[in-house]
Amino acid sequence: MPHILIVDDDDAFRESLAETLGDLGHTVIEATGGREALECLGSSAHIDCAFLDFRMADMSGIELLEQLRAMPERKTLPVVVLTAFATSDNTIHAMRLGAFEHLTKPVGRGVIAELLRKIEASNQGPSADVQPAPEDTLGDDTAPRLLGTSAALREAQKQMGRAAATDSTVLISGETGTGKEVAARVLHDASARRRGAFVAINCAAIPADLLESELFGHAKGAFTGAHMQRVGRFVEANAGTLFLDEIGDLPLPMQAKLLRVIQERELTPLGSNTSVPIDVRIVAATHRDLGAEVAAGRFREDLFYRLNVIPIHLPPLRERPDDIITLATHFLALAARRSGISRTLGASAERRLLAHAWPGNVRELKNAMERVAALARGPLATDDDLAFLAARQVAADDLPGALLDLPLPEAIERLERASIERALQLAAGNRAEAARRLGISRQSLYTKMAAYKLG
Repeated sequence: MPHILIVDDDDAFRESLAETLGDLGHTVIEATGGREALECLGSSAHIDCAFLDFRMADMSGIELLEQLRAMPERKTLPVVVLTAFATSDNTIHAMRLGAFEHLTKPVGRGVIAELLRKIEASNQGPSADVQPAPEDTLGDDTAPRLLGTSAALREAQKQMGRAAATDSTVLISGETGTGKEVAARVLHDASARRRGAFVAINCAAIPADLLESELFGHAKGAFTGAHMQRVGRFVEANAGTLFLDEIGDLPLPMQAKLLRVIQERELTPLGSNTSVPIDVRIVAATHRDLGAEVAAGRFREDLFYRLNVIPIHLPPLRERPDDIITLATHFLALAARRSGISRTLGASAERRLLAHAWPGNVRELKNAMERVAALARGPLATDDDLAFLAARQVAADDLPGALLDLPLPEAIERLERASIERALQLAAGNRAEAARRLGISRQSLYTKMAAYKLG
């Protein structure tokens, strides 16, 4: 991949990246902004790959990517979007527009080398054109969002962005409370079907004898009490998205009927002889292991494969601890806004939140913050205001084996150093904020940083 375009208005970062790429044997073309980049892209210059910064003075990396995808000769150009502050919105939007990857700064040399290897390998075969959706509404504050920037969640966000550029069926898996319906709504809003309806149904909440009518509708007189014709959820979702939550709880007889509708793209309402064509994008979700359900004979294998076209897994909150404080702050602000009483999280409250195992995942965290907003005794929520959370006992199995094998003083030193580095990272280098997060004085932090030669 000899020719690479770098677009970034941060001179220091652009030059550093250019030097790295040059050392790796690539020819680099530099642009200080979107307009200069468009001139390069619109010329006859040969470009094999582009690195775009998300935030630039003249236009954002997303705006540049949208214009790039409108160029017939650049529709399949591999693009890497770089940002100092990753969000659900910019990650999903970038991937929906066909970005090869979305990375947060700074980016190490090894990561860049491996990424370029993947790009080169993926370009050995034919590529399909990427068709961006006609409009973007992801910046709407009322839109559902999957908040968080942890590595585990960002993988799910990237998969959602790629899936949004297609019309394929999606199967979302994850524990109860991880936000599967929110993910389905985000996927719908990012897709070309956003103008259509988003219709959700919980397959576990509808009695088995009513499910067929609920999904497919019924004709007048189809059964006792059917005094009028009713369209089902499939028809309501026509031209939009149908979200089938808890699909793993669907009874076997209904699984066979659902399979036929998915295959034929038409349905017959209960008590009718007339087939109705449907045009829906199906997004299913489950907290169950459908592979195990298939093996146990409780879920049809053919339906599983029909649904599992694009699998997306939402990690439990315990696997994304970096997102806990971000989510808690967001939920607390929302709850406080409704109550009209301002609340913020103190350092002791944050430590209690990080110590909790969150078996109920994001839903449990949201409920906890509503409780804090209503019952906290002051504007600064403390550890006492979260006493209702059971502290998680850290077992030896939760710690890395390499740490447990060290002499105790060395193990403590490594853990303390890692905690300080993480606090500084979360505080964007603000030492006062890092000290607050760690629950120590600034002077103590300065002393420890000097001892560990940090900063």
